[in-house]
Amino acid sequence: MQATLGPGATRRLLKRLRDMMAAAGTAQQRLDRIVKIIAADLIAEVCSVYVMRAGQVLELFATEGLNPDAVHKTRLRVGEGLVGEIAQTARTLALADAQSHPNFAYRPETGEEIYHSLMGVPILRAGRSLGVLVLQNRTYREYTDEEAEALQTVAMVLAELVAGGELIGTAEMLRVDDAGAGTSDRIEGLRLNEGIAIGTAVLHQPRVSVRQMVADDPQAEARRLREAMSGMRVDIDRIFQTSGLSEGDERWEILETYRMFAEDRGWLQRISEAIETGLTAEAAVQKVQEDNRARMVQIPDPYLRERIADFDDLANRLLRHLTGDRTAADAADLPDDTVLVARSLGPAELLEYDRRKLKGVVLEEGSPTAHVAIIAHALDLPMVGRLSDLVARVEAGDTIVVDGGFGQAILRPSDDVRETFAAAIRQREALRQGYAAIRKLPAVTKDGTPISLNMNAGLVIDIDNLAESGADGVGLYRTEIPFMIRTSMPDVVEQTDLYRRILDRAQGRPVVFRTLDIGGDKLLPYMENTPQENPAMGLRAVRLTLERPAILREQVRGLLRAAAGRRLDLMFPMVADVAEFDAAKELVQIEIARERKRGRNLPDPIHIGTMMEVPSLYWQLPQLLKRVDFLSIGSNDLLQFFFACDRGNPEMAGRYDALSPPVLSFFRAIAAECDAANVPLSLCGDMGGRPLEAMALIGVGFRRLSMPFPAIGAVKAMVRSLDLPPLAKYLEELCRLADHSVRKKLQDFARDHNIPV
Repeated sequence: MQATLGPGATRRLLKRLRDMMAAAGTAQQRLDRIVKIIAADLIAEVCSVYVMRAGQVLELFATEGLNPDAVHKTRLRVGEGLVGEIAQTARTLALADAQSHPNFAYRPETGEEIYHSLMGVPILRAGRSLGVLVLQNRTYREYTDEEAEALQTVAMVLAELVAGGELIGTAEMLRVDDAGAGTSDRIEGLRLNEGIAIGTAVLHQPRVSVRQMVADDPQAEARRLREAMSGMRVDIDRIFQTSGLSEGDERWEILETYRMFAEDRGWLQRISEAIETGLTAEAAVQKVQEDNRARMVQIPDPYLRERIADFDDLANRLLRHLTGDRTAADAADLPDDTVLVARSLGPAELLEYDRRKLKGVVLEEGSPTAHVAIIAHALDLPMVGRLSDLVARVEAGDTIVVDGGFGQAILRPSDDVRETFAAAIRQREALRQGYAAIRKLPAVTKDGTPISLNMNAGLVIDIDNLAESGADGVGLYRTEIPFMIRTSMPDVVEQTDLYRRILDRAQGRPVVFRTLDIGGDKLLPYMENTPQENPAMGLRAVRLTLERPAILREQVRGLLRAAAGRRLDLMFPMVADVAEFDAAKELVQIEIARERKRGRNLPDPIHIGTMMEVPSLYWQLPQLLKRVDFLSIGSNDLLQFFFACDRGNPEMAGRYDALSPPVLSFFRAIAAECDAANVPLSLCGDMGGRPLEAMALIGVGFRRLSMPFPAIGAVKAMVRSLDLPPLAKYLEELCRLADHSVRKKLQDFARDHNIPV
């Protein structure tokens, strides 16, 4: 068997399949003949093809060896039986004794009880399982890697027949509850970047149509691959040259990482090996990318999973060079209100579009820490991801509403819905102009209480928004993002340069640097990461850097050198008790002594604080306040631990309210103790950026808030309309209530006192 599976044998099988697919007859007739050919060439008593039907059901469509009466009668749900497991996981399964597998599902009508061994591969197209190709043998056969590779290659060719729309109509592939064309369709997804946009759908169409799957001359295909690779690298270099970015900018780092993927030897080697089996260069690229995608979606590391989009981008760029297809980004007639629609998107692809015409982006996939989301944030471009079956539900030219704030997209909105969002956009623009008018005015309440409004940041480019926002400074700089977009740990020199550029751009305004908050859902690709059952409460943030002190010491060293001769504010994340703060501060003191001994100029002054994100720290607050220069509440994590409520679980969304008596009482007590100890207190979570919540925080004693820069204008307008004494007195009463939430009462208070929230 193994002797027949060299590249030459596989090429012969592929050519037979190509001829059969082009032969006369219906698609069903061709499929019936194809399973006979595969069974004979791969020495199997059974070869069966299951095809995915609507409702996630796999139907036996053709077989050689099983009872022919079972065709179109035997059905399995995705995840049911071995066939269902292969479709669900998109992974090859090879078993010498299939019937002993716990997921084996026996169907008596098939007559398969006499067959013991089984190998199945998914039939993939564009990352989706279209069906399953199965071999079975009576003996307890150990299938080899070479046999699995051959069957995967065959399945890829077979995908063209299954996806052709003759076996199952393309309309049936859509979800049963999908809205039809011309009907308004709301899809909930994941917020990747805030903002609202209304525009015309432009299908990114990253997938290039591969028309010829089987090649006659592998050497010629290898030459075509080398030429296309050379052209693709020239393309990437051009993006660097025309991007207007400079070395050190995070977007430059992202493109540099992308370019490194293009040089990945393992990726190129697998494509070359696929060509040797008899595939064209285009089909080889497509096959390797399908394999990559199937493998990477199983990886627990979220950072590595998010790199799927980067490899998709590279594969499609390479395919365009092989086929000569132009990209949507090259179109001269791009609408002025383009909303880009894609299954996934790489950072280089997004940068190729005309930013003046691009209003928003909607994706089937994506995550907030994906490279393309970081680029969208830097471009202030509304973006929503995780929109189910998006590409299948959108037609080019459709009107789309992108609601980045609530993480949703509305396809083909009715006139009423469209006007509602258009009014919201106009209102946002009017408010933005109004906020611009008060940008240089102080954030002082009507009774004369000054409130310090600061912005959160995580990229160097964010600092450029300081002047425009009117913020007093940066209340939270998330230092981990530059670490996450690199392929290796930045050394002290690189970190020093980064932090110096941040301080230079801040132009004397204070910047509070949070030391690395990695671990949990923020994993570094170059660091060994042990899977954790509950990452948010596991080895992360200061816990991780105390366990690996060299990481924290190098970061502190970079911060000390960058801030030499000027103010430095740093704070530690996820501190759970005073001992952890003391341990982290001791490492800072070691680095200060080290720099002083070497005669280096030190920052002046140096303020060292901590975040309160773990409730346990409150019960050591008197001891902590003797040690810290400032305290900052991280409301996002603190509230999730306060209520034991996973903020990433959609079923828990809205169950607990930050504007509840327990939370407000807790915050009021913290503010009182900090005030008594004369320790500055701030809040730097999302809560501070919402005017109603910010009003409540000020009412319970907070005088410093940090928030995303677009929120500063609205919060400042609220502050300047607020008379603090009546609010503080009212909140004393609210804190004593047993209500689940006092949000409605605070909204009524704001309305009655003409406070814009």
